[in-house]
Amino acid sequence: MGDVDLAEMHAPTLGESRNRGLPPAASLDWLRAGWRDLAVHPGASLAYGLVVFAVSLGVISGLIFLGLDYILFPAIAAFMVVGPLVAVGLYEKSRLIEAGGKVTLGRMVFVRPASGAQVLFTGVILCGLALLWMRAAVILYALFFGLLPFPGLDHIAEMLFTTGIGWAMLVTGTIVGGLFAAFSFAISAFAVPMLLAERTDAFTAMGTSISLVWNNLPVMIAWGSIVLVLTVLGLVTGIAGLIVVFPLLGHASWHAYKAIR
Repeated sequence: MGDVDLAEMHAPTLGESRNRGLPPAASLDWLRAGWRDLAVHPGASLAYGLVVFAVSLGVISGLIFLGLDYILFPAIAAFMVVGPLVAVGLYEKSRLIEAGGKVTLGRMVFVRPASGAQVLFTGVILCGLALLWMRAAVILYALFFGLLPFPGLDHIAEMLFTTGIGWAMLVTGTIVGGLFAAFSFAISAFAVPMLLAERTDAFTAMGTSISLVWNNLPVMIAWGSIVLVLTVLGLVTGIAGLIVVFPLLGHASWHAYKAIR
């Protein structure tokens, strides 16, 4: 992996606690550390964020052009599922800074994870979960509104907030979406950084991620809330905010992994 060997797999001993005893406020320390990494060769991180913005804009425009706007909101939610995979180059930059290595955009783009192709396998699993989430959203709409055509983005708020069926769908969708979001966050929070830094397999990484999240629930709830709020802020700016928000969260997620692992 270049300047430093981070590929030694951490094998917990029997009975080893994965509770790090971190307070919720530690999540702010990760955010500050992410900002410091962003400020080191900021052009590379912002270029990374610009690519994410451009791809996101292309996908959204394509869905609207093809008349698939009814899956726009589920697609945005699904983006948060695959986000940790997309951020692997940002993890690599933070790893290089930590190791005293040379940071270049090329090294961020052409990453060589310690676990090799296991990262791609994890990506397939996360993409499958994202597609399942999108399909669940479409099925929920059909269950509540039947064959009624999607009213379009201009009228969806009126349909949801002024009818009883709309409110019922909102409540059900929030519960179902919350379950998807919690599971997605648990399996991906540390899995991709772990596969970058350690020799392990995808299922071990995802299982370990779930265990670490569960055993450090207060700080991880705080961190998940920060991720959600900043992502929403990035989206409500016409997704232009993702140019800064995405790199910031990517770098901060590396520090979350280092603090919890």
